[in-house]
Amino acid sequence: MTGSMRAPFTADDYRARLERAVRAAADAGLAGLLVAPGPDLVWLTGYAPTATTERLTLLVLAPGQDPVLVVPTLEAPDAAKAIGAPALTLRDWTDGKDPYAATAPLLDGDGRFGISDNAWAMHLLGLQKTLPGTSYASLTEALPMLRAVKDAAELELLAAAGAAADATFEEIRNVAFAGRGESEIAADLSRLLREHGHEQVDFTIVASGPNGADPHHEVGDRVVERGDMVVLDFGGLRAGYGSDTSRTVHVGEPTDEERRVHDLVREAQEAGFCAVRPGVACQEVDRAARAVIVEAGYGEFFIHRTGHGIGVTTHEPPYLIEGEEQPLVPGMCFSVEPGVYLPGRFGVRIEDIVTVTEDGGRRLNATSREMVIVE
Repeated sequence: MTGSMRAPFTADDYRARLERAVRAAADAGLAGLLVAPGPDLVWLTGYAPTATTERLTLLVLAPGQDPVLVVPTLEAPDAAKAIGAPALTLRDWTDGKDPYAATAPLLDGDGRFGISDNAWAMHLLGLQKTLPGTSYASLTEALPMLRAVKDAAELELLAAAGAAADATFEEIRNVAFAGRGESEIAADLSRLLREHGHEQVDFTIVASGPNGADPHHEVGDRVVERGDMVVLDFGGLRAGYGSDTSRTVHVGEPTDEERRVHDLVREAQEAGFCAVRPGVACQEVDRAARAVIVEAGYGEFFIHRTGHGIGVTTHEPPYLIEGEEQPLVPGMCFSVEPGVYLPGRFGVRIEDIVTVTEDGGRRLNATSREMVIVE
């Protein structure tokens, strides 16, 4: 399958999201939300400016008033056509005018606002200068769960992205590994993701041999050799929603130790998955996976959290890590990806995207988690 498709959301979907965001802001004691171009704006309105420049574009949401999108005049026609949300008023400003003065009447001059993490600092400073009585908190800090619970349409898109990543793995396991550079195999992954419908490829980790001990290894020209363990971690966006999966393959027959460590990570990943159910704190999934690795004596080599949320971005809340007491809710989607990394030798990571159901969890990746031998 080639190409990409627009996420199939309706005006009612966007209306519900806008209303949900305003309610969440009020519940958090905020005067409103200020949403800059990026994933939050796309999720709330369907609008993704083609050029995110120094010119201010800002969605203003506040209890008791209609949503307003402040846009540069030259981008207003495209914004009007692209917006999927209903009852959204455009307020444009022209070059040479003060965009913060145009925005100020929409804001409570003494209020505290949530603002997109990716808002330009110059815009935040401009608002603070114009309205010195206002204060701000990042959306991740103020409303970390705003996009965390997915509706049925979003779950369908995430499942399709997961299936496309699975199809990519089923093809990549049959290509030649030995004698080829990591960058060549990464290019194969990127091509296959696009062939299976991804419009955006975010990462293609191919970490062979000792490079596998670096969880975020940047692919290089190292030539993969027979006897190498190879960590594959890849994903991106398909129809606007993310995929992210990891499998660890072996070139030729593995040693007993390599099999043992791979089996250990597979058991830890299964334990993390089995801990998923509504009401359980995020940290309990991390604890379940980590306990398996710690008990086997490899705890110091599991050096990252067990998982992260996924949706319109490939990394977002919730995060599965010790100290995160946010309870799991049906519709949440996140990775479960324990790993063991032995410096200078090899690494193993196994990752599935999991969604919380009414009585447990459901994997959105279905490829084998057993040791896969490649040539």
